[in-house]
Order: sequence, then C-alpha cells, then structure tokens
Amino acid sequence: MSQRVRAQAAIDAVVEKAEQQGFGVAIAVVDAAGALVGFARTDASLIGPVDVAQKKARTAAMFGMDGVDFAEVARPGGPIYSIEHTNGGLISFGGSVVLRHGQQVIGGIGVAGATLDADEDLARTGAAAF
Repeated sequence: MSQRVRAQAAIDAVVEKAEQQGFGVAIAVVDAAGALVGFARTDASLIGPVDVAQKKARTAAMFGMDGVDFAEVARPGGPIYSIEHTNGGLISFGGSVVLRHGQQVIGGIGVAGATLDADEDLARTGAAAF
C-alpha cells in the first residue's frame, strides 16, 4: 500500500473520531523528510491549527520523536531548549506521533485544534490507522 493511501486512512480515522467527539481539527501527515503527504481540516476547525498540525508532523518525522517526548527535551532548561526556532519552526508539545516501518522513521502525523490531550489521542488514533 502506498504512503499516500496509508496517510488517507490515518486522516479518515482522525476525522471520524474528532467529529464524534465534537472537535474541529487539522491533520497533517508527512514523509520522513517532513514533506506533506496528506492533509485535511474538518469543517469546524479554525485556520490557526493548519500550520500547527503541519509543524507537529514535521517535528515528529524530522527528529524521530513523538511530540510528548520531544517536549521533555525542548522544555526550558532542557538539553535542546529553543530548538523549535530551527528548521522553519517546530512544535515542542504533544499531538504528534512518529510513523515507522519497523524501526525506520517513515513520517509523522500531527493533529491540532482540540485540547492538547485530545490532539495527542487523535494523533495516536491516526498513527494506528496508518
């Protein structure tokens, strides 16, 4: 199955769950280089989460770390504090999951627009469907 088809399956799973829960979200799926493979925004989503979802997905893919783990090392006083200002902008909090084939990073998924905990749950739902 192609990465584009898998990305669409992930997006569809997130959209379904977000709409059931009443959240308006943006969902981005990127490849290992951080290039966009798939994107969707639910009807209830604001515009701001569009950029945030893409940056969340890029961060997960480019650093091979889920957002919650990346947040730990990028926090104030952390070993890579202020890294979010590199690579065209990164996001150092939850709502993104690394996509892997075995141990190899093949991309990332980012979800933005709900609560932080809901973004995280939705991103995990999308990763599972990928």
